[in-house]
Amino acid sequence: MAQPKNHILVPIDFSEQSLIALGQSYNLARLNRADLTLIHIIDESFHLPFMGKKEDKSMEKKIQKELDKLASETTKTAGIKVNTMVTRGKIYEEIQKAVKKLKVSLIIMGTNGSVGFKRFIGSNALRVIREASCPVITIKGKKHRAGCKHIVLPLDLQKETKEKVHNAIEFSKLFGSTIDLVSVLTTDDEFIVNKLKRQMHQVHEYILEQNIPCTVEFLHGDDVAEEVVKYAKRIKADIIMVMTQSEMDWSDMFISSATQDIINSSDIPVLSVHPKEKKDTTLTPFEY
Repeated sequence: MAQPKNHILVPIDFSEQSLIALGQSYNLARLNRADLTLIHIIDESFHLPFMGKKEDKSMEKKIQKELDKLASETTKTAGIKVNTMVTRGKIYEEIQKAVKKLKVSLIIMGTNGSVGFKRFIGSNALRVIREASCPVITIKGKKHRAGCKHIVLPLDLQKETKEKVHNAIEFSKLFGSTIDLVSVLTTDDEFIVNKLKRQMHQVHEYILEQNIPCTVEFLHGDDVAEEVVKYAKRIKADIIMVMTQSEMDWSDMFISSATQDIINSSDIPVLSVHPKEKKDTTLTPFEY
């Protein structure tokens, strides 16, 4: 039986940042044997009110032509299959529809760190990250390495830690990366600090058992996001991995303020992953 095809979705608004995100998708598509789909959403709330149907259709055809041209150039450059989609509606809603229709395994999107006419950041990006059923990589910086030598993995005492570790391991195996564990100590409470250190030790040992290089760093500070981003810059990391839901019992997806701050402030790409519901209660190496 044929294996289901991996699919990577890249939102394109023809801005510099969305094209940078596209360039970063090449290696992941190759390593995952995935097809790329470039999607452009015509956000009708930004259209000129005096534009007639004829002009509107002409604009859509022009966009489709440009997107097809970009897809063709990408295929020649990267040697991977590239599809295109042009849709109309709200950006985050159309992306979610495409994810379900194509069974997308990953979204890679450029972000600008502020809201503007051409945007995938602000409320749109956060809603995509919050509601997507697949991981989302947001790319804000201008220059990135083609590979992935270092994955920064912030750890806390949330119960989603073990799934975040498993995701980091899978990603590391693709690229041959080092996983750099980091925890920001915002308290001097001996009980909390010792518990976090025990968990960090367990995670570190577990990753090493998978034959993956791994480092450990404890930082002190009041601003978790700021300390994580500073650390990632210092070690020249290629990606920061975060979980976007801090409590599995909530019915709505939740993005903590620290995670939002990392996504918005980091020039290093951020991989946001939703924890999946656990159907069993079997203990794992990271439960006490």
